[in-house]
Amino acid sequence: MARSKDVIGIDVSKRHLDVALAGSDRVQRWSNEPEGIAGLVEELKEQRPPLIVLEATGGYEMAAVRALQEAGLGVAVVNPRQARDFARASGRLAKTDALDARVLASFGAALRPTPLPRIDASQAAIGDLVARRRQLVDMLIAERNRLEHASLTRSWIEDHILILKSQLAQTDAALALAVESSAELQHRHQLLTSVKGVGALTAAVLLAELPELGTIDHKQIAALVGVAPINHDSGQHRGQRHIGGGRQSVRCALYMATLVGVRFNPTLQTFYRRLRQAGKRPKVALIAAMRKLIIILNAIVRDDKPWRLQDGC
Repeated sequence: MARSKDVIGIDVSKRHLDVALAGSDRVQRWSNEPEGIAGLVEELKEQRPPLIVLEATGGYEMAAVRALQEAGLGVAVVNPRQARDFARASGRLAKTDALDARVLASFGAALRPTPLPRIDASQAAIGDLVARRRQLVDMLIAERNRLEHASLTRSWIEDHILILKSQLAQTDAALALAVESSAELQHRHQLLTSVKGVGALTAAVLLAELPELGTIDHKQIAALVGVAPINHDSGQHRGQRHIGGGRQSVRCALYMATLVGVRFNPTLQTFYRRLRQAGKRPKVALIAAMRKLIIILNAIVRDDKPWRLQDGC
């Protein structure tokens, strides 16, 4: 296992990268711009750390992640909630950029998160388009809600809705082209959409925001998405299991795919009905079906076999 001083922790903000350097308590700051990222990469190439750990910060980390991967360095992106829980558990209640960088280095040394698979240019483009599509859908929902109570501004809102719909259609077309531009991504997209219930958009979200799919085991992938049950037991008390953490955007896409799957996918439908007949509540059964679906998808990508060839699926 790597020692704390061997692991690099990088706290990411919009403007800066605060880096806890290997073998030193010193934290160095670089700009989160191409020039600063290039300087950081050159320094880390000389150190060759076994692992570099960053938090997911809504996309501000991705330029650094891609540059570090291109330099052949192992990079793990962790959920901010996990890092904060680790800091509290280790008695580090104060919060600054420098302290956060040190916490990430300690987190990486203690828990050894799995490095991300290599993210290529096509996958990065899909990630940008998926994020933009989510923004457009959110804006459309907001504008439609405003339209209910609008009077004088109604025509302006209607015009804006038309613009947003047009951009949404263009984004969907661009997503399809981005997938087709890479033979590897197109193949993985076809593997995922071979499962009944998983449409083109869900597959694109998985490709963009769950690059670990097919590279880790079923327990890890369920926890990463946030569909693994968390125990709440103490002594003889047995509390309800809940899900938490994980990647919300992936979980939302998986939820919609599962709603379709429990109606039209024979495997998920049988599994869901069996849980309901056993007395499980609809929401509990649906979450269990979500977990089963992501495990199936993980196996499909891992084994490089489409749905129809998966034994027992």
